[in-house]
Amino acid sequence: KLELVYDVKRQEKNPYEEEESPTKYLNPSLLMPVGDRFQVLADSIIGQKHNKGSIMQARALYDYIIDNMRYIKAGKYGTGDAVYACDALTGNCTEFHSLFISLARSAGIPSRFAVGASIPSDRNEGGIDGYHCWAEFYAEGKWWPVDISEANKYTALATYYFGRHPANRIEFTRGRDLQLDPGPSSGPINFLAYPVMEIGNTPAFPKTFFSFKRKTGEDVPKNLAGLP
Repeated sequence: KLELVYDVKRQEKNPYEEEESPTKYLNPSLLMPVGDRFQVLADSIIGQKHNKGSIMQARALYDYIIDNMRYIKAGKYGTGDAVYACDALTGNCTEFHSLFISLARSAGIPSRFAVGASIPSDRNEGGIDGYHCWAEFYAEGKWWPVDISEANKYTALATYYFGRHPANRIEFTRGRDLQLDPGPSSGPINFLAYPVMEIGNTPAFPKTFFSFKRKTGEDVPKNLAGLP
């Protein structure tokens, strides 16, 4: 049994600056192609907003996915396959954000994938049900977080989720086709939400459980207490 415990200071996330160049986030990945049908679709969605700047263009793509996709866990969902998402127009958070990223990159807007967990807001401790993922796009010198699957489920919050995330988020990893050293014999990792294990070059699937405990007042570690 392996147990990892972290003390985390959580905050609402807004558009933010980063020194890393965004240009690599225009490239395709194995399940998030760029160009071809995605270029055609992105151009048709953006339409007259081609001269309105990247934020307005990203919002057009964001709204299109909210209006046309449905959050349904059926078929080949959960892999983040943008082609499948474009055809089926269903899936979970991975399909919603993979389609957005393929469209945004095809429109010349750097975009990237992130995965983590949502902390339940209705209780102070207990288990966390699975992973959650989202996307970020780059415009006007900042990275803008978007959560399209949540905006699809809670349409009254669509404006909020374009450029902001609530404090009940923890990010585990960022990116797709992840290369590790040493890495699994199966090759790049599509996205990393759960531990990756191999025994004799054969994939193994250990039982994984995520939990949390909210800390307030005297429970907050001293090294976190002074953070904003």
